[in-house]
Amino acid sequence: MKDVFEKDHIVRIKDFTRDELTTVFDLAEEMIPIAEGKKKNNDLEGKLLANLFFEPSTRTRLSFEGAMKRMAGRCIGFAEPGTSSAKKGETLADTIRVAAGYADIIVLRHPHEGAAQLAANFSEVPIINAGDGAGRHPTQTLLDLFTIKREMDSISGNHIGIAGDLKYGRTVHSLTNALSMYDTKLTFISPPSLRMPEEIIDELKDKGIHHTEVEEIDEVLEELDILYMTRIQRERFPSEEDYENVARSYHLENDMLRDRDVNEDLTIMHPLPRVDEINADVDMTPHAKYFQQAANGVPVRMALLKLLMEA
Repeated sequence: MKDVFEKDHIVRIKDFTRDELTTVFDLAEEMIPIAEGKKKNNDLEGKLLANLFFEPSTRTRLSFEGAMKRMAGRCIGFAEPGTSSAKKGETLADTIRVAAGYADIIVLRHPHEGAAQLAANFSEVPIINAGDGAGRHPTQTLLDLFTIKREMDSISGNHIGIAGDLKYGRTVHSLTNALSMYDTKLTFISPPSLRMPEEIIDELKDKGIHHTEVEEIDEVLEELDILYMTRIQRERFPSEEDYENVARSYHLENDMLRDRDVNEDLTIMHPLPRVDEINADVDMTPHAKYFQQAANGVPVRMALLKLLMEA
Protein backbone atom coordinates (compact mmCIF):
# COMPACT_ATOMS: atom_id res chain seq x y z
CA MET A 1 0.00 0.00 0.00
CA LYS A 2 2.80 2.40 0.85
CA ASP A 3 4.12 2.19 -2.70
CA VAL A 4 0.84 3.60 -4.02
CA PHE A 5 0.00 5.97 -1.18
CA GLU A 6 2.71 8.17 0.27
CA LYS A 7 1.10 11.34 1.59
CA ASP A 8 1.91 13.53 4.56
CA HIS A 9 -1.45 15.36 4.56
CA ILE A 10 -4.87 15.33 2.85
CA VAL A 11 -5.59 18.92 1.81
CA ARG A 12 -6.95 18.80 -1.75
CA ILE A 13 -8.48 16.08 -3.88
CA LYS A 14 -6.29 17.40 -6.71
CA ASP A 15 -3.29 15.98 -4.89
CA PHE A 16 -4.51 12.42 -5.54
CA THR A 17 -3.63 10.29 -8.52
CA ARG A 18 -6.00 7.71 -10.01
CA ASP A 19 -3.86 4.95 -8.51
CA GLU A 20 -4.07 6.53 -5.06
CA LEU A 21 -7.85 6.83 -5.33
CA THR A 22 -8.04 3.16 -6.27
CA THR A 23 -5.89 2.27 -3.26
CA VAL A 24 -8.28 4.14 -0.94
CA PHE A 25 -11.37 2.53 -2.49
CA ASP A 26 -9.94 -1.00 -2.39
CA LEU A 27 -9.04 -0.65 1.28
CA ALA A 28 -12.40 0.99 2.08
CA GLU A 29 -14.14 -2.04 0.57
CA GLU A 30 -12.21 -4.27 2.97
CA MET A 31 -13.16 -2.00 5.87
CA ILE A 32 -16.94 -2.25 5.37
CA PRO A 33 -17.54 -5.24 7.68
CA ILE A 34 -15.38 -3.55 10.34
CA ALA A 35 -17.29 -0.28 9.92
CA GLU A 36 -20.54 -2.21 10.35
CA GLY A 37 -19.28 -3.86 13.54
CA LYS A 38 -19.25 -7.35 12.01
CA LYS A 39 -15.48 -7.75 12.38
CA LYS A 40 -12.95 -6.36 14.84
CA ASN A 41 -9.81 -4.41 13.99
CA ASN A 42 -6.98 -3.11 16.20
CA ASP A 43 -4.81 -1.45 13.56
CA LEU A 44 -4.84 1.96 15.29
CA GLU A 45 -4.68 0.78 18.88
CA GLY A 46 -2.66 3.27 20.92
CA LYS A 47 -3.14 6.04 18.31
CA LEU A 48 -4.87 9.34 19.03
CA LEU A 49 -6.86 11.55 16.65
CA ALA A 50 -7.49 15.26 17.34
CA ASN A 51 -10.78 16.49 15.86
CA LEU A 52 -10.52 20.30 15.62
CA PHE A 53 -13.86 21.60 14.37
CA PHE A 54 -14.10 25.38 14.14
CA GLU A 55 -17.36 24.97 12.21
CA PRO A 56 -20.48 22.84 12.86
CA SER A 57 -20.50 19.26 11.62
CA THR A 58 -22.41 16.06 12.24
CA ARG A 59 -21.49 13.43 9.63
CA THR A 60 -17.84 14.35 9.09
CA ARG A 61 -16.95 14.63 12.78
CA LEU A 62 -18.88 11.56 13.89
CA SER A 63 -17.66 9.41 11.01
CA PHE A 64 -14.03 10.28 11.76
CA GLU A 65 -14.59 9.41 15.41
CA GLY A 66 -16.38 6.22 14.42
CA ALA A 67 -13.62 5.30 11.98
CA MET A 68 -10.91 5.81 14.60
CA LYS A 69 -12.74 3.87 17.29
CA ARG A 70 -13.64 0.98 14.96
CA MET A 71 -9.87 0.47 14.62
CA ALA A 72 -9.30 0.69 18.40
CA GLY A 73 -7.95 4.27 18.28
CA ARG A 74 -9.08 7.16 20.47
CA CYS A 75 -10.21 10.76 19.89
CA ILE A 76 -9.78 14.15 21.52
CA GLY A 77 -10.76 17.62 20.32
CA PHE A 78 -13.60 20.12 20.21
CA ALA A 79 -16.75 20.65 18.16
CA GLU A 80 -17.20 24.39 18.81
CA PRO A 81 -14.49 27.07 18.47
CA GLY A 82 -15.96 28.83 21.51
CA THR A 83 -14.65 26.02 23.69
CA SER A 84 -11.08 26.40 22.37
CA SER A 85 -8.35 28.99 22.96
CA ALA A 86 -9.24 30.52 19.59
CA LYS A 87 -11.81 32.48 21.60
CA LYS A 88 -8.88 34.02 23.51
CA GLY A 89 -7.15 35.01 20.29
CA GLU A 90 -4.85 32.03 19.76
CA THR A 91 -3.75 31.70 16.14
CA LEU A 92 -4.57 28.62 14.09
CA ALA A 93 -0.86 27.93 13.67
CA ASP A 94 -0.36 27.80 17.44
CA THR A 95 -3.45 25.60 17.94
CA ILE A 96 -2.09 23.16 15.38
CA ARG A 97 1.38 23.10 16.94
CA VAL A 98 -0.14 22.31 20.33
CA ALA A 99 -2.53 19.63 19.03
CA ALA A 100 0.31 17.99 17.07
CA GLY A 101 2.06 17.51 20.37
CA TYR A 102 -0.94 15.64 21.76
CA ALA A 103 -2.15 13.51 18.86
CA ASP A 104 -0.90 11.30 16.03
CA ILE A 105 -3.19 12.83 13.39
CA ILE A 106 -5.37 15.95 13.14
CA VAL A 107 -8.73 16.39 11.40
CA LEU A 108 -9.48 20.07 10.82
CA ARG A 109 -12.65 21.89 9.78
CA HIS A 110 -12.38 25.65 9.51
CA PRO A 111 -14.53 28.45 8.04
CA HIS A 112 -11.60 30.09 6.21
CA GLU A 113 -10.48 28.82 2.82
CA GLY A 114 -6.83 27.81 2.90
CA ALA A 115 -6.84 26.96 6.62
CA ALA A 116 -6.01 23.29 5.99
CA GLN A 117 -2.94 24.15 3.93
CA LEU A 118 -1.79 26.59 6.59
CA ALA A 119 -2.24 23.88 9.22
CA ALA A 120 -0.24 21.42 7.12
CA ASN A 121 2.60 23.94 6.95
CA PHE A 122 2.87 24.00 10.75
CA SER A 123 2.04 20.42 11.72
CA GLU A 124 4.45 17.59 12.45
CA VAL A 125 1.62 15.05 12.21
CA PRO A 126 -0.77 14.40 9.27
CA ILE A 127 -3.52 16.96 8.67
CA ILE A 128 -6.81 15.90 7.09
CA ASN A 129 -8.91 18.70 5.63
CA ALA A 130 -12.51 18.19 6.80
CA GLY A 131 -13.71 21.30 4.96
CA ASP A 132 -12.22 24.79 4.69
CA GLY A 133 -14.75 27.54 4.05
CA ALA A 134 -16.13 27.49 0.53
CA GLY A 135 -12.92 25.85 -0.65
CA ARG A 136 -12.43 22.09 -0.46
CA HIS A 137 -13.76 18.97 1.22
CA PRO A 138 -11.58 16.11 -0.06
CA THR A 139 -12.79 13.33 2.24
CA GLN A 140 -16.41 14.03 1.26
CA THR A 141 -15.33 13.66 -2.35
CA LEU A 142 -13.64 10.35 -1.61
CA LEU A 143 -16.82 8.90 -0.09
CA ASP A 144 -18.86 10.36 -2.98
CA LEU A 145 -16.64 8.61 -5.53
CA PHE A 146 -16.72 5.41 -3.49
CA THR A 147 -20.53 5.56 -3.45
CA ILE A 148 -20.68 6.06 -7.23
CA LYS A 149 -18.26 3.16 -7.74
CA ARG A 150 -20.33 0.83 -5.55
CA GLU A 151 -23.74 1.87 -6.92
CA MET A 152 -22.80 2.11 -10.60
CA ASP A 153 -19.92 -0.44 -10.68
CA SER A 154 -17.72 2.23 -12.25
CA ILE A 155 -17.09 5.96 -11.94
CA SER A 156 -16.34 6.37 -15.65
CA GLY A 157 -19.13 6.20 -18.20
CA ASN A 158 -21.75 8.08 -16.20
CA HIS A 159 -23.69 11.26 -16.94
CA ILE A 160 -23.65 13.15 -13.65
CA GLY A 161 -25.81 16.18 -12.89
CA ILE A 162 -24.66 18.41 -10.02
CA ALA A 163 -27.43 20.71 -8.79
CA GLY A 164 -27.77 23.59 -6.33
CA ASP A 165 -25.21 25.93 -4.85
CA LEU A 166 -22.22 25.46 -7.15
CA LYS A 167 -20.61 28.77 -6.23
CA TYR A 168 -20.19 28.34 -2.48
CA GLY A 169 -20.54 24.55 -2.17
CA ARG A 170 -17.10 23.17 -1.33
CA THR A 171 -18.26 19.58 -1.82
CA VAL A 172 -19.07 20.16 -5.49
CA HIS A 173 -15.79 21.96 -6.12
CA SER A 174 -13.77 18.98 -4.90
CA LEU A 175 -16.13 16.50 -6.58
CA THR A 176 -15.79 18.21 -9.96
CA ASN A 177 -11.99 18.20 -9.66
CA ALA A 178 -12.08 14.47 -8.95
CA LEU A 179 -14.57 13.55 -11.67
CA SER A 180 -12.33 15.28 -14.21
CA MET A 181 -9.89 12.37 -13.69
CA TYR A 182 -12.49 9.97 -15.11
CA ASP A 183 -14.41 9.59 -18.35
CA THR A 184 -17.64 11.26 -17.25
CA LYS A 185 -20.17 13.68 -18.70
CA LEU A 186 -20.99 16.55 -16.34
CA THR A 187 -24.02 18.82 -16.25
CA PHE A 188 -24.08 21.72 -13.79
CA ILE A 189 -27.56 22.82 -12.68
CA SER A 190 -27.81 26.13 -10.83
CA PRO A 191 -29.28 29.63 -10.84
CA PRO A 192 -27.06 32.08 -12.78
CA SER A 193 -25.85 33.67 -9.53
CA LEU A 194 -24.66 30.31 -8.16
CA ARG A 195 -22.82 28.94 -11.18
CA MET A 196 -19.70 26.83 -10.84
CA PRO A 197 -16.65 29.15 -10.40
CA GLU A 198 -15.03 30.12 -13.66
CA GLU A 199 -11.63 28.71 -12.70
CA ILE A 200 -13.13 25.23 -12.33
CA ILE A 201 -14.92 25.52 -15.67
CA ASP A 202 -11.65 26.62 -17.27
CA GLU A 203 -9.87 23.58 -15.84
CA LEU A 204 -12.51 21.29 -17.35
CA LYS A 205 -12.08 22.97 -20.72
CA ASP A 206 -8.31 22.57 -20.51
CA LYS A 207 -8.73 18.85 -19.82
CA GLY A 208 -11.31 18.41 -22.58
CA ILE A 209 -14.00 17.23 -20.14
CA HIS A 210 -17.50 17.33 -21.65
CA HIS A 211 -19.75 19.57 -19.56
CA THR A 212 -22.85 21.72 -19.91
CA GLU A 213 -24.61 24.29 -17.72
CA VAL A 214 -28.41 24.54 -17.33
CA GLU A 215 -30.77 26.27 -14.91
CA GLU A 216 -33.49 23.62 -14.38
CA ILE A 217 -33.28 19.99 -13.29
CA ASP A 218 -36.13 19.12 -15.67
CA GLU A 219 -33.93 19.99 -18.64
CA VAL A 220 -31.67 16.97 -18.05
CA LEU A 221 -33.35 14.69 -15.49
CA GLU A 222 -34.23 11.97 -18.00
CA GLU A 223 -30.65 11.87 -19.31
CA LEU A 224 -28.85 11.43 -15.99
CA ASP A 225 -27.29 8.38 -14.40
CA ILE A 226 -26.57 10.29 -11.19
CA LEU A 227 -28.19 13.40 -9.75
CA TYR A 228 -26.05 14.99 -7.04
CA MET A 229 -28.20 17.47 -5.12
CA THR A 230 -26.82 20.11 -2.74
CA ARG A 231 -28.36 22.62 -0.37
CA ILE A 232 -28.05 26.37 -0.82
CA GLN A 233 -25.18 27.34 1.51
CA ARG A 234 -26.89 29.96 3.66
CA GLU A 235 -23.83 30.54 5.86
CA ARG A 236 -21.65 31.47 2.87
CA PHE A 237 -23.81 34.30 1.52
CA PRO A 238 -22.75 37.90 2.05
CA SER A 239 -26.30 38.90 3.09
CA GLU A 240 -29.64 37.36 4.05
CA GLU A 241 -31.26 39.09 1.06
CA ASP A 242 -28.84 37.42 -1.36
CA TYR A 243 -29.67 34.06 0.20
CA GLU A 244 -33.44 34.56 0.06
CA ASN A 245 -33.25 35.37 -3.66
CA VAL A 246 -32.18 31.79 -4.43
CA ALA A 247 -33.13 29.86 -1.28
CA ARG A 248 -35.83 27.71 -2.88
CA SER A 249 -34.39 27.28 -6.33
CA TYR A 250 -34.74 23.48 -6.43
CA HIS A 251 -37.09 21.01 -4.81
CA LEU A 252 -37.01 17.36 -5.91
CA GLU A 253 -40.17 15.32 -5.29
CA ASN A 254 -41.16 11.76 -6.06
CA ASP A 255 -43.77 13.05 -8.53
CA MET A 256 -40.97 14.48 -10.66
CA LEU A 257 -39.33 11.07 -10.85
CA ARG A 258 -42.62 9.22 -11.42
CA ASP A 259 -43.91 11.57 -14.13
CA ARG A 260 -40.75 11.46 -16.20
CA ASP A 261 -38.93 8.71 -18.03
CA VAL A 262 -35.95 8.70 -15.71
CA ASN A 263 -33.26 6.04 -15.85
CA GLU A 264 -34.47 3.12 -13.71
CA ASP A 265 -30.99 2.96 -12.17
CA LEU A 266 -30.86 6.71 -11.51
CA THR A 267 -28.86 7.31 -8.33
CA ILE A 268 -29.71 10.38 -6.26
CA MET A 269 -26.97 11.61 -3.95
CA HIS A 270 -26.63 14.47 -1.46
CA PRO A 271 -23.73 15.32 0.89
CA LEU A 272 -26.25 16.29 3.59
CA PRO A 273 -27.57 18.07 5.55
CA ARG A 274 -30.56 18.77 3.34
CA VAL A 275 -33.03 21.57 3.95
CA ASP A 276 -35.95 21.35 1.51
CA GLU A 277 -34.22 20.48 -1.78
CA ILE A 278 -35.22 16.78 -1.54
CA ASN A 279 -38.70 15.91 -0.34
CA ALA A 280 -38.97 13.08 2.20
CA ASP A 281 -41.11 11.08 -0.26
CA VAL A 282 -37.98 10.52 -2.37
CA ASP A 283 -36.34 8.67 0.54
CA MET A 284 -38.39 5.51 -0.02
CA THR A 285 -37.58 5.24 -3.73
CA PRO A 286 -34.82 2.95 -5.00
CA HIS A 287 -33.10 6.04 -6.37
CA ALA A 288 -32.27 7.54 -2.96
CA LYS A 289 -28.70 6.69 -1.95
CA TYR A 290 -27.77 9.66 0.25
CA PHE A 291 -28.04 7.85 3.58
CA GLN A 292 -25.91 5.00 2.27
CA GLN A 293 -23.57 7.68 0.94
CA ALA A 294 -23.23 9.10 4.47
CA ALA A 295 -22.62 5.62 5.91
CA ASN A 296 -19.84 5.08 3.38
CA GLY A 297 -17.96 7.88 5.13
CA VAL A 298 -16.85 5.50 7.89
CA PRO A 299 -15.04 2.82 5.80
CA VAL A 300 -13.54 5.48 3.51
CA ARG A 301 -12.21 7.48 6.47
CA MET A 302 -10.99 4.28 8.10
CA ALA A 303 -8.98 3.59 4.96
CA LEU A 304 -7.54 7.12 4.95
CA LEU A 305 -6.53 6.99 8.62
CA LYS A 306 -4.83 3.63 8.19
CA LEU A 307 -3.00 4.69 5.04
CA LEU A 308 -1.78 7.96 6.56
CA MET A 309 -0.60 6.27 9.73
CA GLU A 310 1.29 3.66 7.73
CA ALA A 311 2.77 6.25 5.37
